[in-house]
Amino acid sequence: MNKKSIKPSAVFLALGALLVFSSCNNTVKETSESQVETKIDETVYPSDVIPFFDHWKLILGDGSNVGIANKYENKDYFFTTSDEAGDWVVFKSPNGGDTHGTSNNTRTELAQTKKWFPKTANDKLTATLKVMNVSATGDARVAASHAVVVGQIHSADKFENEPLKIFYRKYPGHTKGSVFWHYEINTAGDDNAKRWDYSSAVWGDDFSVVGTGENTYPEEPKDGIALGEAFSYEVVVKEGIMTLKFTSENHETKTFTKNLIKSDYTTTAAIPEQTQKLFVPLGQDGVERENAYTGEGCFFKLGAYNQTNGKSPEVNKNWCSGAETHGGDLQKQYADGNYAEVWFKSGSISVSDAAVSNEGYFTKND
Repeated sequence: MNKKSIKPSAVFLALGALLVFSSCNNTVKETSESQVETKIDETVYPSDVIPFFDHWKLILGDGSNVGIANKYENKDYFFTTSDEAGDWVVFKSPNGGDTHGTSNNTRTELAQTKKWFPKTANDKLTATLKVMNVSATGDARVAASHAVVVGQIHSADKFENEPLKIFYRKYPGHTKGSVFWHYEINTAGDDNAKRWDYSSAVWGDDFSVVGTGENTYPEEPKDGIALGEAFSYEVVVKEGIMTLKFTSENHETKTFTKNLIKSDYTTTAAIPEQTQKLFVPLGQDGVERENAYTGEGCFFKLGAYNQTNGKSPEVNKNWCSGAETHGGDLQKQYADGNYAEVWFKSGSISVSDAAVSNEGYFTKND
């Protein structure tokens, strides 16, 4: 029987092919592992964008308290995105859902883990942000409709009132909305139901400018801020005085001061005209303690505190907008624009040595 001879060159070719195949398999395996590793490493968390999360606990739009949110994200409420300006931290909050504490409103918001006392404070909060969405529905006669609060000072003690709320509001069909801020009185006596807010316009209108009908809106503000237009705020509280600074490209810089330890509103005669119009008809006609927020621990908040909710305007014509909530169905609300969304580009917090733990507030409100 004749045997076919196998040439050495054929052997070498076969061995070469085997080595190449084996090498390719190793390369594919190594590449796959590398890609998985790279994918994990490329996750950008909110705490990577604004590295100050050791100072905050995070409340989500479903009412849950996440705690300190380093290396954390939630794709429904709290995550990162990017555009031509870089990375942003996204806070989203629906019109309706489970709320935190005693509030009627949902929020995805950071709450400071320490509290400080206005009289001895030297504390500061800064942020650069843009509002990307406010509720598509709501009664235009209700001042809180189509609005979101993007920064606060909150009291942790007694009535837990708010010496500062920074708002953005834009009505449907308008290109530009308004930025304004509120001071809420720290009510004298034991009946906090009579408390009220006083609103100051930054760009555009203040809280009191509302529609004449459910879907009849006021005139668009000429110097307002559009959705997606960035602005910054700086809040400083030092030795009882709160100083606010608001900046935005192509807008005039605005500054305000407010004494937090000596009230301007200790008598009924001192109640401002704006309050007479908005709050007094609802029975909210209280006066403030002479020393205002003296002796109360206060803390900063930052995020998207949705001011539009599904409660009937018959309950309160300033705060209950009767907006669409789809029974709390999150995805339906997101699909048709019934939510608030705020992107933060940067932020900083400076905490004085006199600040103490704010754990008591979280314990009471969880």
